[in-house]
Amino acid sequence: MCEDSHGGLGRRALFMTGAAAALTFGSVSFASAADGDRESRTVRGTLPPGSPDFVYVPVEVPAGVRELKVVYSYDRPSVPAGTLGNALDIGVFDERGTELGGRGFRGWSGGARTEFFLRADDATPGYLPGPVREGTWHIALGPYTVAPQGLSYEITITLTYGAPGEAARPVYPPERAKGRGRAWYRGDCHLHSCHSDGRRTPAEIGELARAAGLDFINSSEHNTHSAHPHWADVAGDDLLVLLGEEITTRNGHVVALGTDPGTFVDWRYRARDNRFGRFARQIRRAGGLVVPAHPHATCIGCNWKFGFGEADAVEVWNGPYTPDDEVALADWDSMLVASVRDGRGWLPAMGGSDAHRSPDAVGSPQTVVLADDLTREAIQEGIRAGRSYVAESARVALSFRASGGRGEHAGIGERLPVGRDTPVTVGLEVTGAPRCTVRLVTDQGVVHTGPPLPVSGSGAVEWRTTPSYAAYVRAELRHEAAAGPLPGALAAFTNPIFLGRPAD
Repeated sequence: MCEDSHGGLGRRALFMTGAAAALTFGSVSFASAADGDRESRTVRGTLPPGSPDFVYVPVEVPAGVRELKVVYSYDRPSVPAGTLGNALDIGVFDERGTELGGRGFRGWSGGARTEFFLRADDATPGYLPGPVREGTWHIALGPYTVAPQGLSYEITITLTYGAPGEAARPVYPPERAKGRGRAWYRGDCHLHSCHSDGRRTPAEIGELARAAGLDFINSSEHNTHSAHPHWADVAGDDLLVLLGEEITTRNGHVVALGTDPGTFVDWRYRARDNRFGRFARQIRRAGGLVVPAHPHATCIGCNWKFGFGEADAVEVWNGPYTPDDEVALADWDSMLVASVRDGRGWLPAMGGSDAHRSPDAVGSPQTVVLADDLTREAIQEGIRAGRSYVAESARVALSFRASGGRGEHAGIGERLPVGRDTPVTVGLEVTGAPRCTVRLVTDQGVVHTGPPLPVSGSGAVEWRTTPSYAAYVRAELRHEAAAGPLPGALAAFTNPIFLGRPAD
């Protein structure tokens, strides 16, 4: 084994990816070898605090390579309490280059793996099978956090020579399942498998989704679309599998929901780089929805910084209900008020489990969508229109409607077109929510809090108002609070019903 050592930031060239600086080190070279031979090079270096978001190690790949394998490690020194330690992500780009949004992407595992391989007929989950062609490849390093001592790493690149295997043609899941016509369909649009940092296989997720009473799910791996062809055997008449990605930037995460098979969306930019709009448009061109995920999450790089002008919906409830979800819910409600005030379109809310591994529960929470059928297009149209509510499980079901005095009526995500002073009756029917409290919320705030539902979990609430008093009304089901004045965790919440004519 030969070794090349890059000490500190020596032998570097500075270049730009988008508007964010990145570092490229000197190339790692290999000589051609005979079939069956294997050749390795080891690269070592240290990244200081304040390193660019991405560091690239070029690898000169000769002709005749069958497989590329990469193993890496880095130090994790002790740091004082409250100080960030080391975390180093990894991926690879092929000879087509590292251009932002370009065609060179071949895989990303973030910090979930210590090694990966790829060849024509197979690849590590998170990476794309395909030929290892001659040219300059790039190992992509992402120093997520760097300790005050710096981040020392070691990368070993191994090439195996020989004829490439035969590449399999990818097969993707169908865009339609056996639905029930216009009905309420339950789904989980934020899930992770072993193709990113999850521990479950697609087959295991499919089994859990069916057990959770789901009709559809969305593949949303961090910064890779490698899982797309692996869902074909999971989908069936009873389960629609949408394809997407969780674009995991340093300024927030966004779920691409229901994109065309094989769609890759780049993530190597920050809000200050003014690049997000370009990739939001790419998601839509690929038939997907743009859904900022857990916008107030507290993990490094998770808090959403790009604004909501490009969003089609927002994930307000992510996994087990926590204080950051409560903040997201309140922030979304403020956006509803602003949309009424400014007379512009509103942003629907949704939820997702973000399940990675046991004991994360697939389908908790789940988004329940009124759609014309169980198809990709119909589910997306229902989400985009806000004809949905979010429930903690399939046990919780509700019906929420508003009606006027002359037979006018509207449901979730719709508008009741009556005059400002027309009496309006709002009705909510609930099942599967024992001891939960019903709250009705308008642009004025919480306007009605009912007594806890009986232990049967079923109940109904009726409330009367006018559009001049309530521009919209939405419903929340809350578990009993453990203590104090704070509301209990959500069991379900709805998108709003808007009251009054648009010009009112």
